[in-house]
Amino acid sequence: MAYNMKQQPCDSYFVESDDAYTRVAPQDFLKMMGRRKQEAMADELSRQASDAYLEEMKSHMKQMEDATLPDVASIDIQQEIQWFMRPYLIDFLVEAHAAFQLLPETLHLTVNLLDRYCSRRVVYKRHYQLVGCAALLIAAKYGDRKERVPLIRELKSMCCSLYDEEMFTQMEWHVLNTLDWTIGHPAIDTWLKLEMKDGPSCDDVEVEHMALYLSEIALYHKDFVQVKSSVMARASLALARGILGRPEYADGHDHLANITMINLSHQLDRPSQVLYRKYASPHMSRAAASLEHFLQQQELLHRQATPPTPPCEAVSKPNPTVEMFPGTPQKQPYGHMVNGYMTPPITPEGEYFQGGNNMKGYNVVPRCPVTPTPIQNNPYLQQQQYQAYHNDMIMH
Repeated sequence: MAYNMKQQPCDSYFVESDDAYTRVAPQDFLKMMGRRKQEAMADELSRQASDAYLEEMKSHMKQMEDATLPDVASIDIQQEIQWFMRPYLIDFLVEAHAAFQLLPETLHLTVNLLDRYCSRRVVYKRHYQLVGCAALLIAAKYGDRKERVPLIRELKSMCCSLYDEEMFTQMEWHVLNTLDWTIGHPAIDTWLKLEMKDGPSCDDVEVEHMALYLSEIALYHKDFVQVKSSVMARASLALARGILGRPEYADGHDHLANITMINLSHQLDRPSQVLYRKYASPHMSRAAASLEHFLQQQELLHRQATPPTPPCEAVSKPNPTVEMFPGTPQKQPYGHMVNGYMTPPITPEGEYFQGGNNMKGYNVVPRCPVTPTPIQNNPYLQQQQYQAYHNDMIMH
């Protein structure tokens, strides 16, 4: 069938009109309003149920985090994998997590599964990345939406085809059997939401993003592997409020959260570049740039508050000769004072550098004058003899 070139579309075919959105049938409009009411009622019932069972939920979550806590001592005895390899694998997992746009708790659950597996099984260096991919796959299937779960061929491509597709499936099965299919772990993101629910920063998205950034910085370091998620959430949230200048809770924090916050504050000056780029984006409130600006301000304040080191003045020891003869001028032990600083004596010239062949270029120290024998019963001659000796000492 020939296409009629003369046939032209209507003038309003490509024109958007607000009337198109308002032209809804009355029956469809009633259905849409009914769904909205049902969603509002479900949210209200869920909020009431969560308030009623909040303490029981927290108690159950604490039991889960105690049961799923990794053991650092067991990871220390690994023969091939070392702690310096950890940042490289975490960088890979952060990039994969961002590429598939997974939930924040998926990343923390992935690292928890990885550390728990390394606490129970011997892991070879060539399989370390494979274990991380299997942990990411399990965590995504556990908490993320189905369309967000990465495919095995995609993980294989990210690993540069180092592993076959069957190896991902076998490692996933092996991780699940090693952990006795105990996957659930209350992530830091869940504890952050509970901590921010009734706090002064309940609706502060910038504080939430900064706390997430700090908690993900802790994933790179060995010192925080065995820290509970609830403690890390309180520490990162308190540190985020301090960085952004937000008000703090009146009741403060417990001892473990304070220690974790102090240790975490010492690891903020050298973040991973992969993590920095992730949190430098606008949709993450540019938390990385805010943290960098805060550290620069702290360094500037530290420099201004630290006074310059004053010059050290030489303290001369008491000389018994001065006490016996107070009128005798004393020679400085080393050079002279200029503006409060010791300066070396002027390099001597002349006979000091007239060494012979036997001296091999070394200086010949001049012979000191012989101490004169005092003349008895003649004070005037004694004074002249002392003055000649003193002048001789000054010339040499």
